Amino acid sequence: MKSGFVSLIGRPNVGKSTLLNALINEKVAITSKVAGTTRNIIQCIYNEPNYQIVFMDTPGIIRPINKLGKVTNKQAISLVKDIDVIIFVVDASTGLGKGDKFILEVLKKTESPVILVLNKIDKITNEEIMYNINEYKDLYPFAEIVPISALERDNTDRLIEVIKKYLTDEVRYFPEDMKTSNSKYFMISEIVREKLFDVTVDEIPHSLTCHTVFYEEKKDLIEVHVDIIVDRDSIKKIVIGKKGDRLKEIGTLARKELEGMYNKKVYLELYVKTVANWKDKERYIKELGFLDY
Repeated sequence: MKSGFVSLIGRPNVGKSTLLNALINEKVAITSKVAGTTRNIIQCIYNEPNYQIVFMDTPGIIRPINKLGKVTNKQAISLVKDIDVIIFVVDASTGLGKGDKFILEVLKKTESPVILVLNKIDKITNEEIMYNINEYKDLYPFAEIVPISALERDNTDRLIEVIKKYLTDEVRYFPEDMKTSNSKYFMISEIVREKLFDVTVDEIPHSLTCHTVFYEEKKDLIEVHVDIIVDRDSIKKIVIGKKGDRLKEIGTLARKELEGMYNKKVYLELYVKTVANWKDKERYIKELGFLDY
């Protein structure tokens, strides 16, 4: 029996959450074209009879412009310490950027093996893949370099096999049938937030979050209430839409996905609240699950 903890680190929008879902073969992290979708550390579990890998999906590391940005950066950076393996995910289709160079400086402080994952190889040629490999390998002593396409699930099995080589623990930390340690409250909030981005991605800034405030499970029905928190009334109007049509669409999409997850009918109530500058208010950051490490 071999096991260990593996953190995924990288700048925003490189495909960490898509990769995590591909590795677990189940949707445990929301995805969006909006950069910086992941804000909390999401813990997921890969199981085989003789292996257990606990993956930690981290927020993308960016230059912080508010307290929330500082907290999520600190969360992500904290997971380069006391971890068995670090997966540094980069977008091979865009090439080496300033954000990648900043993360490489952070990685110099860790003693854990670092596996470089070149994601989105479905968008580039074999020659471009080789160019990326040569460019990155001269910048850091990576333990391994694995080109993949998380979206196409190309070479993700190979990545699992590579990770196994660096597992040193001999204990199963979670039950074999467990896929994530995140609570139902958290997962429901994330699904609603994903649908918000899907429906309003071109119209709103990255200034909203969701918080599940009520959950009750009955024999044939789950009742859920979720607050959608925005920082301006103008954003609130966009989320609600004309005569509430947009909020209804968001609710319908989220409800259908939740019913598929829980195999039960779901009654979902969404409430939109304005909290000015919530991303700079410590109380809300803590209440919404952004823990300051």
